[in-house]
Amino acid sequence: MKLRVLAAALLAFTVAVPPASATVTHLPTTIDGRTADRYPEGIAWDPTRQAFLIGSIATGRISVVGRDGVPHPFAAAPGVSTFGLHVDAVRRRVLVTYADIGSGERSSDATVYRQSGIAIYDLRTGRLERRVDLNTARLNPAGGRHGANDLTIDAIGNAYVTDPAGDAIYRVTPSGHASVLVRDDRLRSDTIGANGIVWDRAGFLLTVRYDTGTLFRISQRGELAEVRISTPLVGGDGLALARDGRLIVITNKLGAPGIERATVLSSRDNYRGAEVRSVEAWPVAGPTTAAITPYGTYVLSGRIDVLIAGGQSDEFTIRKMTRG
Repeated sequence: MKLRVLAAALLAFTVAVPPASATVTHLPTTIDGRTADRYPEGIAWDPTRQAFLIGSIATGRISVVGRDGVPHPFAAAPGVSTFGLHVDAVRRRVLVTYADIGSGERSSDATVYRQSGIAIYDLRTGRLERRVDLNTARLNPAGGRHGANDLTIDAIGNAYVTDPAGDAIYRVTPSGHASVLVRDDRLRSDTIGANGIVWDRAGFLLTVRYDTGTLFRISQRGELAEVRISTPLVGGDGLALARDGRLIVITNKLGAPGIERATVLSSRDNYRGAEVRSVEAWPVAGPTTAAITPYGTYVLSGRIDVLIAGGQSDEFTIRKMTRG
């Protein structure tokens, strides 16, 4: 795969996993690790283990990472590569997006930009409970390129999934029924479109379009509206929403002329408009997304920049925001 195309694109067995540690009272500012699975793009905090879950672009496998940075197997790969993760502790499950953007060990002509879906695992055991295909003729009658990237859930367990290669946001019910919440040309991109996504308890979604940096608000009925912001969030990748309503946006330059930093936004009108509260330049190359923990907000850099440049790396860094 040509490097330019790769840059534009980037954006069941039970296994034993380490038990939760009752002694964790804080996390280091920086957690450096190595993983044979390589190039984790998504991260989530697991409160039951007091540890992180990370995916893998290279192999699709999912791992548990604690404060020592050592990965432990959590679950087998649901597809070629894994991206967004969400721990739904209330329902004792883990939701993961999977796709093939042409950079996995098992990428093939049959799956590149065709494989797209979410997988649901038992939080305790890592056992695969369900896989939901999001690239069917019913969901995408016009065909085209597709690849699920990020997801979030609402209060009753519905999952909402972005497809940066397409023009839609999907909704998946707890029983596994998938539908299109919104299909809009404003989400479509020749490179990377709608990427990170979060659910606000006030009853709406926020998503960022990677290539243009446009932030969108989506109602429960699928109505799409641009959020008024002073500066576009070009290279907007992962989003995280704090309980106090602050929106954390991780931007990078992996596939767009963005700036590598963590921007914190707030809003006085339920994100019809938003103001910048802080901007933190990111010292580790290739940040992709953030996970909010009881010990602060942590940002993942999985060395995807090395992958895009044609190199090889098994390193990753999970670093705490100073202003998050």
